[in-house]
Formats: sequence, C-alpha cells, structure tokens
Amino acid sequence: MGRERNRTWKYLHLSVACIISISLAGCSTLKEMEARRETREHLITARESLDKGDYEGCLKENEKVLSLSDNAPPADEALFNAGLVYVHYGYTKRDHQKSLNYFNRLVKAFPQSPFAGQARIWIGMLQENERISKENERLGRENERINREIEELNRTIRKFQQENQRLSREIEELNRTIRKSTQVDIEIDEKKKELSK
Repeated sequence: MGRERNRTWKYLHLSVACIISISLAGCSTLKEMEARRETREHLITARESLDKGDYEGCLKENEKVLSLSDNAPPADEALFNAGLVYVHYGYTKRDHQKSLNYFNRLVKAFPQSPFAGQARIWIGMLQENERISKENERLGRENERINREIEELNRTIRKFQQENQRLSREIEELNRTIRKSTQVDIEIDEKKKELSK
C-alpha cells in the first residue's frame, strides 16, 4: 500500500506541475495577445494622427509600436509611417535625413515587408533630391562667383569708359588747339606773303 500511496502522490505532483505549466504558458500567450492588441491600437492611433496632421502624435505612437513590437511586424509599418512624417510637406520639422534613416531601417530589418518596396522608392527619391539639392547649391555658388566676376568686369568697363571720355575730351581739346595753331600758321603765312610782296 505504501507504494500505491507514493504513486498517487507522484501523479498528484505531476498533475499540479502540468497545471502550473499550462497556466504559465496561457499567461504568456495572454500577455502576447495583449501586447499585440496594444500595438495595433497604437498603430491605429498613429494613422489617425497622421490623417489629422498631428505629426508629433503620429511619431510618438509609432515609437510606442516600435518599442512594443521588438523588431517584428507591425514595426515595419511604424518605421514606414515615421519615415513619411519626416518627409511630409505639412510637417514643420521636416528632416529628410531622419526619413532616410527610418526607411533604411525598414528595408534592412524587413526586406520582405510590403512596405519595403515603397521605402526603397522613397530612399531613391530622397537620395536623388539630396543630389539635386547639392548640385543646386553648387550651381548657386558658381552663379554668385560669376555674378561677382561680371560686377568686377562692369566696374572695369565703367573705368575704361570714364578714361575713354577723359581721353576724348583731351583729344578734342588737342584738336581745337591744333586747329587754332593751324589757323595761326595760315595767318602767319598770309602775313608773310603780304609782307614779301
């Protein structure tokens, strides 16, 4: 009988251990389900905030999704949404570099995500925009340099024009003097002729 009693206790202990294990597993599953529900709620709130133009609220909700999802979907959508906020024309704190960072994180962490393709498009557009901006800045600096050179050339031209006008007046004065001198010479020659007769 002693053995049967021990066997009963063993089964009882085994049953209690199984019940505890199942309870713990169930709690873990419940916690995961609660976390997923909370993540979905934050994602919905983020979408609504973006639609309303509440960009800061959208970013905060997406950050909550990222912290709750631990590099698993829907973190891909949260990364995409955050990237969109930072390129949105209505967002006064627009920052293309931050947007690129979010899109790059998305593509790297979730290459198969349905948002990855769109993120790649945005990455290409933002990089091209950055290249064009830099080229535009370079051309602007070149334009300023050329304008300075043109202004310097215009100053030089004005100096030459002033010098040309001064020389023209001087030439005119010399021509008058020459005409007077020629007239005087003619008169002298005429007087000489008269005197010689």
